[in-house]
Amino acid sequence: MENKYDVVIVGSGIGGLASAVILAKEGKKVCVLEKNNQYGGNLQTFSREKSIFDTGVHYIGGLGEGQNLYKYFSYLGIMDKLKLKQMDPNGYDLISFGEEGIQYPHGQGYENFVQQLLIYFPEEEKALRQYVEKIQAICDSFPMYNLEQGTGYNDQIVSYKLSDFLDEITTNEELKAVLVGSNFLYVANKEKTPLYVHALTVNSYIQSAWRCINGGSQISKLLIAELKKYGGEIYKNTAVVSFEFDGEKIISCTTKEGKVVVGNQFISNMNLKETIRMVGPNHFSKPFVKRIMSLEEVTSVFSLYIVFKKDQFPYHNNNIYHYKNKEDIWDTNGKCIPGWPNLVVASMNANSMEQSFADSMTAMTYMDFSEVEQWQHTYNVSTIKQLEKREEDYEQFKAEKAELLLQELEKIYPGIRPAIQGMYTSTPLTYRDFIGSEKGNMYGFIKDANSPMRTFISPRSKIGNLFFSGQNVRMHGIMGVTIGAFVTCMEMIDREILTEKLNQYRDDTDHT
Repeated sequence: MENKYDVVIVGSGIGGLASAVILAKEGKKVCVLEKNNQYGGNLQTFSREKSIFDTGVHYIGGLGEGQNLYKYFSYLGIMDKLKLKQMDPNGYDLISFGEEGIQYPHGQGYENFVQQLLIYFPEEEKALRQYVEKIQAICDSFPMYNLEQGTGYNDQIVSYKLSDFLDEITTNEELKAVLVGSNFLYVANKEKTPLYVHALTVNSYIQSAWRCINGGSQISKLLIAELKKYGGEIYKNTAVVSFEFDGEKIISCTTKEGKVVVGNQFISNMNLKETIRMVGPNHFSKPFVKRIMSLEEVTSVFSLYIVFKKDQFPYHNNNIYHYKNKEDIWDTNGKCIPGWPNLVVASMNANSMEQSFADSMTAMTYMDFSEVEQWQHTYNVSTIKQLEKREEDYEQFKAEKAELLLQELEKIYPGIRPAIQGMYTSTPLTYRDFIGSEKGNMYGFIKDANSPMRTFISPRSKIGNLFFSGQNVRMHGIMGVTIGAFVTCMEMIDREILTEKLNQYRDDTDHT
């Protein structure tokens, strides 16, 4: 490692890695510093009994030829190298409730999305067409979503509540529940969630939905290869512990081992609250610090990782979102006990283009950090080796929760238990330790249609050479954070030059 760079990026989530590739392609001398043993943030994978599991990327949308993430990934140089498996075109997500026995499909392609649901809601064609038209219109109002330059956001759009929109297009409560059935992707709140959050999240999956064969870590590996191709550097097990100033600008950061890394510009891909704490609240304006530190994060997740016996359980090329009741569609994240889990999300892992049997599955549900708060002062020993291992009662807690989740899973997949070879779990503490998110939250700050601008955070800080990237800035998810990386970089390099280079991808034929 040298000690001076044009840009030093702290954190190797997709926001940090994409920013690094963009800047390195534009001729900057770039260095990425990662505190953990594995790069990628939510792109990380891990192995249990030779089965590969994702920590956060269970499927990706918008990767069909000519679609928006396809274009962004093409610019980044990784699209043609990804190993992907397209999910069931007629039902990539299946939504179900209680004992109904019906699995409502979300189909790929706007017309197909309508047609698949018309089978179950033949009287609701007008509402379904209004829905897909509005989703596209909302997405079109965010210029960078379509690789276009724009100026700000429409106040009416960002303050338009998802629940109000659904009430306007239909009185059918079952259809409303089905349309927001995959809201685990953004954590729905009936009184707060803006329509634009729903639209920007689900639109790309309606365009096309894909699984990463053998996990999403291939994205980070490919981005790192591109970074190195352009002369960039990246280091893991390199925790930044402080930033040093000369007047109003950062001049360097210091690692845990005492290495000083000098930079002209810095990007924090860490969560925003941790950035403020590490840089020092006194370097930001008091109103900014007060606003950010008062923002509430979305909830966290409990995950059950299942390894199947060989050729014992059929592979399903879709995801299941199963609710105990239709009433659980909203604010499920707040329903810890009793009745937990109110929602089960089940996603099988792809290990080849053609597979008849499942190798493994991830089952997830909401878990609030308060559930594990009594162990918050302990840390995963494989992440932070010098700290004590968690107590036996924590392991017992996980085992009890795993059993409750498995019991719900059996209602969706009768006969699943005998096919299981091994089971493993993660809690909000796991996500906090491995991903670095505040209280293990999934998607950053809660977006609130009642005060939408509170969570619109500029990628340029008041410190002249410090910038932000990652899911705390604008939108979460692979799509949102990738676009956010370009927005961040446009604050650091010539916006017109980068836009011009993006134009050749923007103008590709759209096959959606």
